[in-house]
Amino acid sequence: MRTIATIVTLAAALAGTSAAAASAAAPATASIAAPATALAPDFTGIDQWHNSAPLTMQQLRGKVVLVDFWTYTCINCIRTLPHVTEWHRKYKDQGLVVVGVHTPEFPFERSASNVKKAIGRFDIAYPVAQDNRYATWNAYSNQYWPAVYLIDKKGKVVYTHFGEGAYDKTEATIRTLLAQKP
Repeated sequence: MRTIATIVTLAAALAGTSAAAASAAAPATASIAAPATALAPDFTGIDQWHNSAPLTMQQLRGKVVLVDFWTYTCINCIRTLPHVTEWHRKYKDQGLVVVGVHTPEFPFERSASNVKKAIGRFDIAYPVAQDNRYATWNAYSNQYWPAVYLIDKKGKVVYTHFGEGAYDKTEATIRTLLAQKP
């Protein structure tokens, strides 16, 4: 995850150790089965929608929603995209809605044309919300690229995963949520 790697590098520099040595001790990923008590935040402050008209959580009620926070130059995000795009392809007709929330780390990632080119390059067919002002990012209290939030049919966040990996666990959770009654 980009945020953890940055922190590890800074901490290593302050401690006088190598980032590689410090990185070995830092967790690379984290999965959390979140208690489903609060409704998922809405998509807010979106600068532009790609591949879709604007969406709201209210519109998506009754569907399983996978919210994927990413940015197109993050190598960790790039490595997760084949899994996210495959879940979209595999489960969209069963009630899964994938929404990519592109939240830039660098100024050039704010360009709508750059985001659009990246969407084409990575063959992303699902909706992408361009969150240049971090409004949706902050609504989720997100801190990482990539980050996956799974929202059940009642609109509640029930699972999160930060970083790469846990693909089997995430897909199993998607299938479980799709099988549940609304």
